[in-house]
Amino acid sequence: MIHLNTAGAGLVPAEVRQTMAEVLDREAATGCYETEAFLDGIVNDEVYRRLARALDAPVADVALFDSATRAWCAVVPRLSLGPGDRVWVTPYEYAGNLISLFNLRDRTGCVIEVVPTLPGGDLDLEWMAAHIADDVALVSVTHIPSGCGIVNPVEEIGRLLAPYRCFYAVDACQSIGQLPVSVARIGCQLLTGAGRKFLRGPRGTAFAYVAPELRAALVPEFHDLHVARIDSAAGYRIDDHSARSLELAERGTAAVAGLNTALTLFEEGTPFDHKEVFRALRATVEDIPGVELIAPGTEQSGILSFRHPDAEAGTVMARLAEQRVNVWKIVGHHTPLYMAERGVETAVRVSAHYYNTLEEIEIFGRALRGVVGVRT
Repeated sequence: MIHLNTAGAGLVPAEVRQTMAEVLDREAATGCYETEAFLDGIVNDEVYRRLARALDAPVADVALFDSATRAWCAVVPRLSLGPGDRVWVTPYEYAGNLISLFNLRDRTGCVIEVVPTLPGGDLDLEWMAAHIADDVALVSVTHIPSGCGIVNPVEEIGRLLAPYRCFYAVDACQSIGQLPVSVARIGCQLLTGAGRKFLRGPRGTAFAYVAPELRAALVPEFHDLHVARIDSAAGYRIDDHSARSLELAERGTAAVAGLNTALTLFEEGTPFDHKEVFRALRATVEDIPGVELIAPGTEQSGILSFRHPDAEAGTVMARLAEQRVNVWKIVGHHTPLYMAERGVETAVRVSAHYYNTLEEIEIFGRALRGVVGVRT
């Protein structure tokens, strides 16, 4: 089987599966709470330290969640904005994040503005530099969108925003594990990501980096019992003011332990040393007559989307699956600001990672040509 859908979820390594199976076996044999206590050093310490190293972040600023959307929604809806505040997003914003921002707009009266792009699809940094001011309260940038492979210049944007009072949020779901990600170099106050994609952790794992100044600015909402304690008949105190104060106490021990193992493999591996496979993937798709690439921008990643006039995206995915090649059908409304303007309702997405080989790309290319009716 050739897996070209890491942008959806990476192939879980055998070591991660083994970790999770051992946790489940121990839970069945000794009890769930007892297993969590036995693994306390891993699930309440080691995994946070490994994730902090992966993000180049202080460990106190890292929190775990069950999805990247949950991580985003633990922070952004709690911003104290008002009618005089502007929020910047880019055309590559994920729809789930946009829904949260639309709700924030409707509740607070803030204004959402879309950063324009240059003709080739790159974000217009000169526009940003000319229009940034202290009434911009939040800037949200997707590092790599799920619908296309552009790599947005998050570090350069961070330097541009640094002198201003705005909070800077980065969606790193598709970049963490695929590209080096450093919150110190980016200069953001919020960064969210998922464990299941290029980190190859289990589903149901995600994380956020939340800077102390952002945590201090959030409207109080809820603190769960792992960080808070009722200390009177009418109030409670918070014992932990780290980013973990944004978490819920209940979570799956097997998933968290599996993520820790995935992060161990990430630290020991060389996930960034396989750019030739990415280049071969694009060249293979580009070489097929009739293909329309959805590939804006000058810097690309291992994610590539395309359309073909003779084959609907769902048909391409199904027919390739019959040949044990995994790709994915994306829908335009998941990246609505960019895709809707271009009339993209569906497209095929392929995404390569370090476990894919040049030989696999060749096999995929031959299979794709057959699906769209091109003779080899």
